[in-house]
Amino acid sequence: MQEKQPLKLSWWRLMRPHTLTAAVMPVLIGTAMAFVDGIINFALFAAMLVASVLIQSAVNMFNEYFDFRRGLDTAESVGIGGVIVKKEIEEQTVLRTAITFFAISVLLGVYICFAASWWVAIIGSVSMIVGYFYSAGKHPIAYTPFGELAAGIFMGPVIVLIAYFVQRGSLTFDAVLISVPISILVAAILMANNIRDAEPDRTKGRKTIAVLRGKAKAVSCLAWMFACAMLWTVLLVVFRILSPWALLVFLSLPKAVQSIRLFKSGNTPAEMLPAMKAASVLHTQFGVLFSLGLLVGKF
Repeated sequence: MQEKQPLKLSWWRLMRPHTLTAAVMPVLIGTAMAFVDGIINFALFAAMLVASVLIQSAVNMFNEYFDFRRGLDTAESVGIGGVIVKKEIEEQTVLRTAITFFAISVLLGVYICFAASWWVAIIGSVSMIVGYFYSAGKHPIAYTPFGELAAGIFMGPVIVLIAYFVQRGSLTFDAVLISVPISILVAAILMANNIRDAEPDRTKGRKTIAVLRGKAKAVSCLAWMFACAMLWTVLLVVFRILSPWALLVFLSLPKAVQSIRLFKSGNTPAEMLPAMKAASVLHTQFGVLFSLGLLVGKF
């Protein structure tokens, strides 16, 4: 038993659980939006949730594998699973597991398509391709300034709107507008991650926004992203797209403030790790409160 526990922990670290909020919250919000407009199918909700988490986990594994192959990760790297560089799990095992997670997601996607529409297959396939090439290929998205944009789109409105569409069978412009705040905060998680890793990324040739703009400007950008997510929610209430219950999201504001303060005071990746985790917690708190506001506003 004592020998198995470290291996279990290695797999858990490999999935990078603090990032899985980016997979869960969009599905939760999209389904909550659908519930506001009528009843929901819980089997479809479960399939969407599991598929989203598996895809995000697979993307994390691809990231671990390809960063190792490029020599970007070391045993001292902060914020990664580190299972390959520490020789806890074989690199090919990580790759095969990621592919298996993708395959299971495809099977779940087939079920979702039969129940909803085959348009979901096209959009889902594009999302998986983007997730793979975030770390893979000659010019990975992770090495460019477009990582936040890709994450914001495909882990934001795309998942939110698919989750809504499979329940309702159609989309509305209001649903698109409602998906924006969580999109911003998904991008903010990646921005926070890239701020933390800016110095090691610079030495390895990555050209993220944090590398190109420098820490101070990147942290300011992150603060504006937090502010825009909150202000967009206010506008949704002002224009009566959402009920005032949506303003519950402001209960997550202290976590945004904490993240920015920690980034400003930290200098090394290890010192900025709590700031990055605070950004992930903010996303989770915001998503739960946003969904709760949607549900309570229905009654």
